[in-house]
Amino acid sequence: MSWLGCRNALLTSKRIDARNHQQPSTSAFFVDVDTVKTERMTHLLVLPILIPLITAIAVLLSRRAPRLQRAWSLLGAVGLLGATGALLAVVWTGGIQHVQLGQWPAPFGITLVADVLSAVLLVVVGLMGLAVLVYALGSLDAARERSGFHALYHLLLMGVAGAFLAGDLFNLYVWFEVLLITSFVLLVLGNDRAQVKGAVTYVLINLVASLCFLAAIGLLYGLTGTLNLADLAVRLPEVEAPGLVTAVAMLFLIAFGIKAAVFPLFFWLPAAYHTPPVAVSAIFAGLLTKVGVYALIRVFTLLFTQDVGYTHTLLLWVAVFTMITGVLGAVAQTDVRKILSFHIVSQIGYMVLGLALFTPLAILGAIFYVVHHIVVKTNLFLVGGAAHRLGGAFELKNLGGLYRARPGLAVLFLIPALSLAGLPPLSGFWAKLIILRAGVEAEAYLAVAAAVLAGLITLISMTKIWNEAFWKPLPADRSLSDGAPSMAALITPIVVLAAVTLTIGLYAEPLVVLAERSATELLDPTGYVQAVLDTPIEEASAIRIRP
Repeated sequence: MSWLGCRNALLTSKRIDARNHQQPSTSAFFVDVDTVKTERMTHLLVLPILIPLITAIAVLLSRRAPRLQRAWSLLGAVGLLGATGALLAVVWTGGIQHVQLGQWPAPFGITLVADVLSAVLLVVVGLMGLAVLVYALGSLDAARERSGFHALYHLLLMGVAGAFLAGDLFNLYVWFEVLLITSFVLLVLGNDRAQVKGAVTYVLINLVASLCFLAAIGLLYGLTGTLNLADLAVRLPEVEAPGLVTAVAMLFLIAFGIKAAVFPLFFWLPAAYHTPPVAVSAIFAGLLTKVGVYALIRVFTLLFTQDVGYTHTLLLWVAVFTMITGVLGAVAQTDVRKILSFHIVSQIGYMVLGLALFTPLAILGAIFYVVHHIVVKTNLFLVGGAAHRLGGAFELKNLGGLYRARPGLAVLFLIPALSLAGLPPLSGFWAKLIILRAGVEAEAYLAVAAAVLAGLITLISMTKIWNEAFWKPLPADRSLSDGAPSMAALITPIVVLAAVTLTIGLYAEPLVVLAERSATELLDPTGYVQAVLDTPIEEASAIRIRP
């Protein structure tokens, strides 16, 4: 059955359900069952926020007992992964889930919403949170742990989860500020001079993003009288000043573009991401910029679609320049962390390109690419940290001989590195293939050429790391450490994430199915609006249904 046929069947079933719900209930038993189900959904939607918060509190209360602190932190990460997995299962089988906190009806109260996109990203957050935490337990020094790393780490995960679940723009802004505060403190944890310098640049530029975001929120509220995303989807097409709506959209593009590190707003990222400990850099690389990408996808599919010829063409050029400038910056670097940081920028361009093309296949590709990149980029930073543990350096000229000393680590590097470059049969190949095919179908040949060129230069960058760190002999004045006693804690999450990359590459269909349903929900906001506002399906369908 085609996606259009599935959609029509879904709409028909919802109409039947709506007619049935108009009839008075004949049994209190069914009312009780509905109430219980609602409460369970409420718990599932709140748990990705509540579990990290409770974990952070428990860790702070256990500061004088390091082992207990670590146990609480690990237990919280496992709990988060389990809760997000359960939420994805419920969303997949039961459709879009939402809850109104404080019993205020939408659009007046605080709304938490989980569609397939949010649920998938939350599962990835849970997986990355657990993997990086295990790595941190084997790599982080005791002083940073005593200074509050574990509490800040879980508060960061809470902020990411809150951003993915936010159903209104003001609370999305709040979660962005939670992320800004916690990430800033994690950046300066340890009081290293380079960390402080990078953190100052990071926080100043992100404060500009926050100001743009707040200004855009104010203007949008003045135009529509609401900040609820579902309600905005209904009201924005009715605004009689489309030019002003487009101007507000540009403010959101600047705000979220800074968060996502797109051209020309990305320079804060390479200046900051190479300074903190590897565990911190890895979780930043995997998650923080993707919150910005998620916000761009959300608002430029749900809200700002009145002038696609302008807004999405601008996004297309942003994507092209992001891919090219990011990958050229990576080629010029000789520090492993700086190379990987510039590649974050370059790869963000592929995700924005999928959004800019604005077709079902392109949006599917963007979502697939986000998931693939979170796993691969996090893993590359972890591999870089393991290489540093053995070789004592991040500068390529000071590294060497790792293939002979640790051939297993060399293989574990090749898996995410070649996936980042887009070689088959790894996850990056399918991610790039979908985006390129969507670009060809949309006749965006210049963007396709830029994407191919960026992929080739990415391969050159990964080859440079391989040649310098793994293949060439160790410099005569250097020596390799055995990495004891904590190499097992470093290698275990690397192996797990490499296995995920291989699984997605060799068996891509489940992720493609998830991404396809996400794209369908994004391009047809009917279900989202009807779920949040409890609007009759006929009224919600009148908003706009995109091909």
